[in-house]
Amino acid sequence: MTAVKAVERPSWLRRVATYFYQRPRLTLASLLLLPLGWLGVFYLGSLVALLIQSFFRYDGFTAQVVRTLSLESYQQLLQPSNLDVISRTVAMAAAVTLACAIIAFPIAYYMARYASYRVRGVLYLAVLLPLWSSYLVRVYTWKIILSQEGIITWFVNLLGLNWLLDAVLATPGIGGRSLSFSFLGMFLVFVYIWLPYMILPINAALERVPKSVIEASSDLGASPLYTFRKVILPLAFPGVIAGSIFTFSLTLGDYIVPRVIGDSSFFIGPYVAAQRGTSGNFPLAAAFTVVPIAIMSVYLLIAKRQGAFDAL
Repeated sequence: MTAVKAVERPSWLRRVATYFYQRPRLTLASLLLLPLGWLGVFYLGSLVALLIQSFFRYDGFTAQVVRTLSLESYQQLLQPSNLDVISRTVAMAAAVTLACAIIAFPIAYYMARYASYRVRGVLYLAVLLPLWSSYLVRVYTWKIILSQEGIITWFVNLLGLNWLLDAVLATPGIGGRSLSFSFLGMFLVFVYIWLPYMILPINAALERVPKSVIEASSDLGASPLYTFRKVILPLAFPGVIAGSIFTFSLTLGDYIVPRVIGDSSFFIGPYVAAQRGTSGNFPLAAAFTVVPIAIMSVYLLIAKRQGAFDAL
């Protein structure tokens, strides 16, 4: 008489694994539940709270926030002083983005087309190396470099060009007491800090341009300049737009550089902090925060139409 071996019952862990294996949609939903919940509560929830706060009203007499829906904060954005803050910030972001694109394109083009494998690795390291140091360290280092006792002023005086530096600092709109207290100095720091974010997307876009297309343009009699304008630049333009998303948005909402470099003129970031901390005008601070969000939303829609996300 042979004994029948009892079939072992699978453990509860195996049963749970089998249950989810047979239901892939439920498995995917379970995996995404925690990150999407975090995103919805802490990120989207804070944005909704910010938007609601911007529709409240600030009573200047009692210095209290009146929690009744109103457009008063957005009406205050149209005041000349507030429009000046917005226009100054947008102009700086646009200037930094344009300068980064002009500087980054030749570097990225050389890396993608002419640099050898070893040189390309060195250039990648040179581009990424500043990002390994602290953001604050880089900003305060530039504060020292641009100061009156810094190396730039010392080198200018050594060459006897202090008259040129004085003329630049005396120029309305970009000058100041020194380079560390001027819009020009702030512009230089912004370009230095955000330049890698422009080089990498442009390089990625240029590497995807087929060499056969460039060779075909040359075979058809096109000059190098014509090939660049009509072939290379249009194909690499999504990379420029992708890089500008970083440079423009990061400059638009930056808080530290306008506080450390430049004069006392307000930008959106420091102005929001001042309204939030010193004045206690939470609705106006929230309304100002909505401004860069709205600007970047429109900008991203335009960038998407230009195919910028294909180069990210």
